[in-house]
This record gives sequence, structure tokens and C-alpha cells, in this order.
Amino acid sequence: MSFGGRGRYHHMGGGSGPDMTMRPQRRAATLRRIAGFFRPYRGRVLIVLLTIILTSLIGLANPYLLKLLIDDALPNRDLGKLDLYVGLMIILPIISGLIGVGQTYLNNIIGQSVMQDLRNALYTHLQAMPLRFFTETRTGEIQSRLANDVGGIQSLVTDTASSVFANFTVVISTLAAMILIDWRLTALSVAVTPFFMYLTYRVGKVRRAVAKQTQESLADITTITEETVSVSGMLLTKTFGQQQTAIDRFRKANAKLAVLQIRQSMVGRWFFMIIGTIFSITPALVYWLAGILAIQHDPSAPTIGDIVAFTTLQSRLFFPLGQLLNVQVEVQGALALFDRIFEYLEMEPEIVDAPDAVAVVPAEVKGKVRFRHVWFQYPEQAILPPAPGLATDDDEPASADGESNAQRGPSDDARPFALEDIDFEVQPGQLVALVGPSGAGKTSTTYLVPRLYDVNEGAIEIDGVDVRQIRLASLGDVIGFVTQETYLFHATVRENLAYAKPGATDREIQTAARLAAIHDRIRELPQGYDTTVGERGYKLSGGEKQRVALARVLLKDPRILILDEATSALDTVSERLIQTAIERVMRGRTTIAIAHRLSTILRADQILVYERGRIVERGTHTELLALGGAYARVYREQFLPTESHGEPTEVAAVA
Repeated sequence: MSFGGRGRYHHMGGGSGPDMTMRPQRRAATLRRIAGFFRPYRGRVLIVLLTIILTSLIGLANPYLLKLLIDDALPNRDLGKLDLYVGLMIILPIISGLIGVGQTYLNNIIGQSVMQDLRNALYTHLQAMPLRFFTETRTGEIQSRLANDVGGIQSLVTDTASSVFANFTVVISTLAAMILIDWRLTALSVAVTPFFMYLTYRVGKVRRAVAKQTQESLADITTITEETVSVSGMLLTKTFGQQQTAIDRFRKANAKLAVLQIRQSMVGRWFFMIIGTIFSITPALVYWLAGILAIQHDPSAPTIGDIVAFTTLQSRLFFPLGQLLNVQVEVQGALALFDRIFEYLEMEPEIVDAPDAVAVVPAEVKGKVRFRHVWFQYPEQAILPPAPGLATDDDEPASADGESNAQRGPSDDARPFALEDIDFEVQPGQLVALVGPSGAGKTSTTYLVPRLYDVNEGAIEIDGVDVRQIRLASLGDVIGFVTQETYLFHATVRENLAYAKPGATDREIQTAARLAAIHDRIRELPQGYDTTVGERGYKLSGGEKQRVALARVLLKDPRILILDEATSALDTVSERLIQTAIERVMRGRTTIAIAHRLSTILRADQILVYERGRIVERGTHTELLALGGAYARVYREQFLPTESHGEPTEVAAVA
């Protein structure tokens, strides 16, 4: 599977994504996706809706009982009816309140379950995204979507959805009851509602735009905090004396956020003030119209009981109607957050299992690795596979700008490939060393084996099976990767080691640590294997972190080892111990190592020399030195014999 296009995820890093203005079809699609998260709980949702309808109907009883009290019980001096009406007016609100408590409890269970599902879906989807998504997206931006955006929709999911239905039910039922009492008073009461609905729509659009800007600003704050308050960021800030610069940057972003939050809280406040004022005035107009009808002796004039019941219903109508108008504005802001969340969920993972992918059993994998004429270009560059029939000679001369003629495609695009026609084979138990200057393509080669990226042309095979036909989960089971930059979790040494093999016994963990020459050092720590290593392992030295990382991969016991400068930070004694351990572990396993030390090269069964994305030489150490070509030059530059007795001494490589 190939990547297409330039920087598909680039806009995620700076919050400058596409315009999120809600078009009708986009709104419908968003609402459908939101409804999809409620679908597993539709039984509970139905119960909530039924309780809302029930409490809404119960709420209509008291105004009608009040009318009967005034027009029937009191004029007729009927004590029995008085007791009945008053008793019902006391009992029904209690019943409605108890039902409301149960409804609220069930509603919160549904809402929190949906929030949990949404977080799980987003995090699970992020795990499936390709490596380049994370190289092109700021960590703080991702964290903001998981925490701030999902947290921002909590009130909508847990309260607003049921509140909208409840208020809508109350409005409809109340309007029906008001019309039954007097349609003229009802028409007067709701005459201005269409105008309010239009204003609500306009205010909602503004609120939505401001909400989107606020979340982007909040993502910037999260990013700045993540970059500068982490151990690495703080170390850099202090060593360069840039504390004030960091403070100024944070204050600027914080000031922008404060302004946006003020705007967000004030949008529509004048509008809602006008709504509240008019709603308060409307009962007076009802009294005025009812009074005119009574003075004119209109036979259909409302009774005193009608007027009291109507104004009671009117007050019952205005609150949910105002809530519906207000929630429209709130929903517009929340939909902006849903759009940001769904923007991630809608991204298609590009490194996925093929429909006919197979699972491999680690114990049955021999570990033969074969690169078959592999061409690879990083995704931010346009895909340009070589044209059929192009020459692929390893020694083809490069052009003046550093590109080989073989990489030119049918469109004559001059942008270079990271790897060109890489072709080699590694037998189980063999060690292949990749040598060459920085940027030559060594790390890119190792990234393709576990499918951190996919090739554009050619294939990579394990035991004759294309890695694209192997399920990703099982592919990860047979490959062990030790990167140049060691990453440890803020957890104990034991937890960091057991990450490679959950459920590993203490004996297995300690055996791996001994093989990596780190067991004795771990025992010297304050709590031994239960010592917390700190963020990114900052409580350990560079060499200790690399030995822990190597112990972690040894605990995994993979069939294929990939080592990217895995011993670069070790002292000579530790390195010799680890090299001995690696030699034992490599037996029967394939090892591909980016060589930065002479010891790795001398033991290699095959050395591949890289220049500008191509393999220009291959052979053993002795064979390549005899050629006197690129390898001999690299050897002289990086591994020079400086000791008087003639033994070679390693010089730190820059590659």
C-alpha cells in the first residue's frame, strides 16, 4: 500500500484546518455519527424518553387542577373537590420528582458510557494511524483532542440531548393545553417565536466559530505546556537560559485564549436578555387581551380559572422555550468540537492489514529477510515509482544534483527517493551491518521491515512472505527494534521491561537484564526493579537506558532483531558484555544493525554501504577494504587506527 499526496496530516499541527462552517449535509452527517454512539444504549434511551414524556404530562395536571379549583371547587364551596384537587397538586409533583431522579441517573449512565466509547474510539483510531501522522502532528494537538475536545462535549452528551427532548416535549404538550384553553391567547404568546428562532440561528453560527477558535487556542496552550514543562523541554530551556522566552510565549497564548473565552461567554448575551425581557412582558399582554374580551362581554371570553391556568402554562412554556433557543447556541459550539474529533476519526489508516493477510507463529518463523528491488519515498513527497524497464544497477552514476538516473519516473519529477532499488537478502542467524553517512537511507531501510512505512515499489519478505500479507499484530511479534533514541515510560524498571512481554516472570525479566549487563545496576537502585525511572528514564544514564532497552527487546525474544546504534551510549566494558550477549541471542535469528562501531562491522556477515538512498557496495569487512571504494573511505573517516601498537580505536560516528 502506498502513501499518496504531500503532507496529508500537515494541517493538524497548527490548528489551521479546513473551514468547519456547518453546511446542512455536514451537520446531518455529524448528527448521524453522534447518534451512532448512542445506538448501543437505545434500550436505555427509550426508557429515558418515556419517562420524559410521562413527567411532561404530569406537569400539565397542576395548571388544569388550578383551573378546576378556581372555577369549580371554590364557587360551589365543595370541600371534597377542594381536598381532591389540592391533594393531587401535592402528590403529582412528588411522583414527577422521583421519576426525574431516576431519569437523571439513567441519563448520566448513558452519557458517561458514550463519552467512554468516544474516548476509546479516538484513542484506538490513533493507535492505527501511520508513523508519519505523529511526525507531522504536534503531540499537544493530539492530547488536546483527546482531553479538551472530548471533555468539552461532555455536557452535550450527558445533559443536552435529553434536555432538548424534555424541553421539546414540554413545549408541545403545553402549547396543546394552551390552545385548548384559548387559541387567541396562545397566538399572542408565541407570535414572536419565529423571530427569536432566526436570531438564535445567527447567534449560533457566531458561537460555533468562536468555539472552534477557542479549542484551537486551547490546543496551542496544551502544546506549549507539553513542549516546555516536560523534562526534555525544561532541560533545554534552562541550559539555554530561555525561561523568559518560554514565559512570554505562554503568556501570549494565554492572553489570546482569555479573549476568546470572554467572547465565547458573551456571544448572544444581549439576545438572551431581550428574550427574557419579552417573555416577562408577555403575561401582561395576556391579561390585557383577556380583559378586553371580558369587558366586551364576549361569550368565549376566558374565565378567571382559564386565565390563571393559562398564565401558569405560559410560565411553564417560556422556560423550556428559552432553553431550546439557548441550547441551539450551545449545540452549535459543541458541534465544532465534534467536528474536530470526527476529523481524526475520519482519517483512514494507511498501514492496514490486507484482506487476505495471514498471522505468523513466532516459533515457526525462521527469520529470512529479503528486500526485492525496493523503492521508497517519504509520504510528504509525491509518489514517483520508477518506470518499467529502468536500469537498476547498484553502481549507476549519480547526476550532478545527487540523484541517480534510475530514480527518474515517467513525469520526470526531480524529487529524490529516500531508497532506490534496495535489494539484499539476510539468512537466519546472519548479521547485516548498514554503513553510510547521515541521511543515506539506513534508518529508512529498517523502518520498512515492521511496516512503519510501506514501500512504493518492490517488496520486503520474511520467509518468502510479503510483509504486507502478514497481519500487523503478528508482524510485531517476530520483530524486535532497538532505536537510537531510547524511550522509557514514567514507570518502574520492571514495568518498562515487562512492556515487551506482559505477564513475564521475575526470573525471565532478570535473565534478560543479565544478558543486557544491566541486572547488577538495577539492584543498586533504591527500590531495585521497582524503582521509578522518571519521565523518559531521566533517572538513568544514557548507557543505562540503552541497556534497559536492549533487555526489553531480549525479553521479547524476537526472531528478527533491528538495532539502530543500540550500543552507542555504552562504555567499553558494558559494550563488550552486551556484544557477547547479542552474539548468543543472534544465533538462529536475523539481525539488521545500523553500524556505528567497529565491533559491529567486524562481526557482520554482510556489510551494505549506503550513499544517497542506494546500496553502492556490499561484502564482508575484508572484501570491502580490499576494494578501496566507498567503504574504505568511510572506514578511514570513522574508524581510524590511532593506537601506537596498531590496534584500531573507534571514533564516534556521525552517521
